[in-house]
Amino acid sequence: MLGFVIQRLLQAIMVMAVMSVIVFCGVYAIGNPIDIVIPPDATQDLREEAIRRLGLDQPLWKQYLTFAGNLMQGDFGRSFVYNIPVLELIGGRLPATLELVLISVLSATVLGVSLGVYAGYRPDSWLSKTIMAVSVLGFSVPSFWVGLILILTFAVNLGWLPAGGRGDTVLVWGVPFSFLTLDGLSHIVLPAINLALFKLAMMIRLARAGTREIMLTDTIKFARAAGISEAVILRRHLLKLISIPIITVFGLELGSTLAFAVVTETIFSWPGVGKLIIDSIGVLDRPVMVAYLILVAFLFVLINFTVDLVFALIDPRIRAGATE
Repeated sequence: MLGFVIQRLLQAIMVMAVMSVIVFCGVYAIGNPIDIVIPPDATQDLREEAIRRLGLDQPLWKQYLTFAGNLMQGDFGRSFVYNIPVLELIGGRLPATLELVLISVLSATVLGVSLGVYAGYRPDSWLSKTIMAVSVLGFSVPSFWVGLILILTFAVNLGWLPAGGRGDTVLVWGVPFSFLTLDGLSHIVLPAINLALFKLAMMIRLARAGTREIMLTDTIKFARAAGISEAVILRRHLLKLISIPIITVFGLELGSTLAFAVVTETIFSWPGVGKLIIDSIGVLDRPVMVAYLILVAFLFVLINFTVDLVFALIDPRIRAGATE
């Protein structure tokens, strides 16, 4: 097990090193932030001073080495626009994004797996057919359109829920949470539904396909022949056998939702990292853009690393094969 962990850890470090180079070079090849940060009527001396102060007068490779050295010390630099440490800027927005993403993905997974298992276990029932028909909407309808319809229906026409913002929050260990207050919970409902719809549809179809496949295997037939109840078969055999693909998709969707919650946060004015990166792109705030992309890559790598460890714990064949 230790060899498996070390192997995956070395792979994660290599991926992060390569991603840092790609992200840094890609972002720093786009535009010139001096044209936005410095007023157009500024003197040439002022422009040159700003270029030197921001380190933009150095060649790209030297800028990267400076950035990498600072990154190893936990320093992502300072924002060109806000003139505060980037990590502090992103850290102030990250709890809102994590809260929204975790609520969306967890609720979509729990509900989607439950509905998918039922649809696979009772494929001919009218409820199963309804579940599969509704799941098609999750793949077919764009998230921005769903967000606008949710706002129009529940915020504008019915007036049941607020159209945007985060609402009241409660500090827990210094971290603000909005779902712990009634006002905050009402603000998170619509963006969470919008963000979870696609994940819900995916989990339903994945769980249904896995259930249909497992129910036809000899394992289930032998369990039934031994007189084991259907509830025990579902709980001990079926869920365990379909857990690996579900965990895989859960990890991937958690990472992708963290990275691409931008649309939902923009539509619902959710004060998260996604909205921050959109604003930073508009003003070419390079340190914020680079830090955001590297943090997203790190979260992807961390989630995949955790999923690999969970796989190794569930199925010993995986860790045995990795160490051969």
